[in-house]
Amino acid sequence: ADFATTRGDASLPQGMVTFLVGDDEERIEHVSKNNLCARSVVFRTMFGIGMKERDAAEVTVPHADLATFTALVDYLFADELDLGEEEGGRVQRALALRQLAQMYQVPRLELLCAQALQQSVVAETAVPLLEAAHTMGDGRLLAQCRRFVADHAAEVRASGGVEQLRDFGVAKGLLGDALDQVAELKGTVAARDAELEKVRAVRA
Repeated sequence: ADFATTRGDASLPQGMVTFLVGDDEERIEHVSKNNLCARSVVFRTMFGIGMKERDAAEVTVPHADLATFTALVDYLFADELDLGEEEGGRVQRALALRQLAQMYQVPRLELLCAQALQQSVVAETAVPLLEAAHTMGDGRLLAQCRRFVADHAAEVRASGGVEQLRDFGVAKGLLGDALDQVAELKGTVAARDAELEKVRAVRA
């Protein structure tokens, strides 16, 4: 439906653009300006009449990495979300791609990334995603992470998630009762470890 709007619209630019992405200016070549404008109001403004980018052969994108910006461009052309195969990498890609979706005003992509993040809340990711949700102002993801920590305190601790809280300045306000449960668990485990040390000392 988006591409249908390009027919007969003389204000749209013609030709291709190459994006130079990140600090190393890695290249994404031969991308249709016309199609970008159809899918993103930010690109439509960028390549609009009177803008220097309209006739530019290259545009620098310093605020993204190549893989994430490529995922954005691929989504705009194919309407498919690709977060990669590796589970840990998928979370980071979804976070970065969601930021680009916000920046380039692609609401459906932003929603898909949000859904992917909600499906990625496990013991290893609950605390990092909690922090990210706070930064992004995502109340739904924030509440989901809080519930997960409260309900799976042992798993979060075993995964190393509790250790991440030590340097998490806003953790207490964000986690509230969930953090209390984790702290209680840490105290219980610490007491058990202390008892084991006493037993070892006596045996020695």
